[in-house]
Amino acid sequence: MKLTDLTGKKILFFDGAMGTELQKQGLKPGVIPETWNVLHADVVQSIHKEYLQAGARLLKTCTFGANDLKFQGTEYNLQEVVQAAIHNARMAMQDYPDAFLFLDIGPLGKLLQPYGDLPFEKAVELFGEVVRAGAAGADAVLIETMGDTLEMKAAILAAKENCSLPVFATFTFDNDGRMLNGADAVTACCLAEKLGVVAVGFNCGVGPAQVKNLVAQIADKVNIPIIVNPNAGLPKEVNGKTVYDVEPQEFALLSKELVSLGVSILGGCCGTNPHYIAELVQTCKDCSPVVRKVNKVTSCSSFAKTVVIDDDPKIVGERINPTGKKTLQAALKNKDLDYICRLALEQGNAGAHILDVNVGMPGINEEELLPQVVQALQGITDIPLQIDTANPVAAEKALRIYNGIPLLNSVNASAKSLDAVLPLVAKYGATVIALTLDDKGIPATAEGRLVLVDKILARAAEYGIGKERIIVDPLALTIGADQNNAKIVLSVLGILKERGIRSLLGVSNISFGLPNRAQVNSTFFALALQAGLSLGIVNPQTQMMLDTYYAYRALGGQDKNLQDLTNKLGEQKNIPVTQVQDISLYDAIVQGLVDSAKTATAKELGVTAPMDLVNNSLILALNKVGDGFEQKTVFLPQLLMSADAAKAAFEIIKQQVGGTKAEGPTVLLATVEGDIHDIGKNIVKAVMENYGFRVVDLGKDVPVEKVVQVAQAEKPLVIGLSALMTTTVPAMEKTIAALKNATINSKVLVGGAVLTAEYAAKIGADAYAPNAVAAVNFANSQKK
Repeated sequence: MKLTDLTGKKILFFDGAMGTELQKQGLKPGVIPETWNVLHADVVQSIHKEYLQAGARLLKTCTFGANDLKFQGTEYNLQEVVQAAIHNARMAMQDYPDAFLFLDIGPLGKLLQPYGDLPFEKAVELFGEVVRAGAAGADAVLIETMGDTLEMKAAILAAKENCSLPVFATFTFDNDGRMLNGADAVTACCLAEKLGVVAVGFNCGVGPAQVKNLVAQIADKVNIPIIVNPNAGLPKEVNGKTVYDVEPQEFALLSKELVSLGVSILGGCCGTNPHYIAELVQTCKDCSPVVRKVNKVTSCSSFAKTVVIDDDPKIVGERINPTGKKTLQAALKNKDLDYICRLALEQGNAGAHILDVNVGMPGINEEELLPQVVQALQGITDIPLQIDTANPVAAEKALRIYNGIPLLNSVNASAKSLDAVLPLVAKYGATVIALTLDDKGIPATAEGRLVLVDKILARAAEYGIGKERIIVDPLALTIGADQNNAKIVLSVLGILKERGIRSLLGVSNISFGLPNRAQVNSTFFALALQAGLSLGIVNPQTQMMLDTYYAYRALGGQDKNLQDLTNKLGEQKNIPVTQVQDISLYDAIVQGLVDSAKTATAKELGVTAPMDLVNNSLILALNKVGDGFEQKTVFLPQLLMSADAAKAAFEIIKQQVGGTKAEGPTVLLATVEGDIHDIGKNIVKAVMENYGFRVVDLGKDVPVEKVVQVAQAEKPLVIGLSALMTTTVPAMEKTIAALKNATINSKVLVGGAVLTAEYAAKIGADAYAPNAVAAVNFANSQKK
């Protein structure tokens, strides 16, 4: 029987941890675990067999960290290691014909652009190499422990573009229910579902008790089976060894509770072993999958936020469209991305839920510029974007690098458009705007436009695109040409609402060529909302339109406690559509605008002393962003972009005062021996430097001896050590012991996904930092 025939039909069991089992067999800190596929094949095969004997039937290859980034500078070849891993697993499976083999793929250990330095296509290429090396011998692909939705997207695309195997996906979350990039469970898992994975869920990071809340969040949101491979609770140190606080029986009982919530694929991650899996199987083997009631909703998302398009109407900001806007046209020609970002931020502050992004104009290479603008916008705002283009090549380039579920504007009922656009919608998981026109133009009646709606829906269904991923634009035409145009559109909106199909309108088109457009537009907007309009494309910085919107929601009972009516009605000032407001250095840093930070710094240095500017603008702005990060109102992408803006401002200030800015206390950073994941360390470095610390960065996979040697020479205020993997925590403990033995008085700060404050204290660290802001706060506390 095929794996996909079983998935969701019966409870299936993954195996547990591999790295900690290899440690028990002698894997030393600094040794790449995947190399044991070649060096100690018998040990790897034995561990696989133990999991199979325990009852697991979904077996993961020992390839979690296998990629060319990890093997650079070593004697090992990626293809050789991956194929050896496939062979070892298959040897163990010989007596288990009902078992299935998953090619296991973990994160690359690098942040992708625009937040890091790894290009998206390079990530796809790296993942693709692993898939090509191992897919022929596997039954499925498992992409696990992903803390960034964009990296997950790169891995899913790599799997689908390089093999035909079913793809399963699991994310890792912190105790607050957020991923590294700020995504919540619904945003991440719905994206993976739209990208075509067979099953989705969670692994690592937390134990079976903590993952319960995550499962509850997605149980009625995703229409595919749910996977949970949690840790054996939280780690702690006992007698010099890493142990976890949930025993096998408790682990199994907690997992059984997850089955009742809708989980149908169970296994284990860090701290689990064959005893855990045996107990899990024994406890849950007679369970049956729960039939979940899933609400199919229309939505789009960014890296951190999902906007559900429902009976409560939403606003699409229209200002990033060059039609009739000379200043924006000039910005696009000059690739002034900061100007475009400021347009986006102003619309978001004014209340836009989604931002339209259109860069099409004569003299512009849209295929080059559109993805650049999309990437720049996603660096500074978590508002979802509507990618607005008639160019299918430009659309695909933007859809490909978009972090989230994009809204694509648009497809129409012509065969050419359907053939070009719908495959992109299906591949990249988009929600699409459907225009009621075809080769013959726009039908003159409501009935004619609805015929085209049915045609688009039928063709979309052939690609597996349900009506919940279609938003219809019935196309408002000016009443100056035909006074029936408003009636026709309102009629279509009402019928779409009755049929459960969401809608969108470019509202201001109704008044084109007429006097007193603002009054006409706002009245038509109210009529359209009453008829059932889901999304209105408007300028959110026009007071009359916003007042109409807030008043309608209050009268319709959608503004709970009348908060928006009380706080927002009448407050919006009209902003000319071609202008953006000047901003201060403080605001530029808070908003993460590098070029604006440079401009503001140069301007403000004319009236403010350099150190006053640093202390009263730059540091205060960083503190504002840092506070937001700790309170979960600002997420990693914005934190990093703000750090970049602050860095740019610092450079100009240094030039103004001449020479090099006096450096503050030294902080020494290193990812410990055996660990090549340096995302966390690099984030800490960026933020530390902007708070005036001199950072000595030793990089990743740093031997104990080198940390001690550099610490003796530099005498840092703080030594920061990072580890992502359970298998490298012993190297962290060894490094701390060596520093103490060398009588180095620097405070030792540790961080990483596998650590807790209690565990950090046990291994001798002075402090534990769950994030970069906490690391800076600790370093600041050590200053004399």
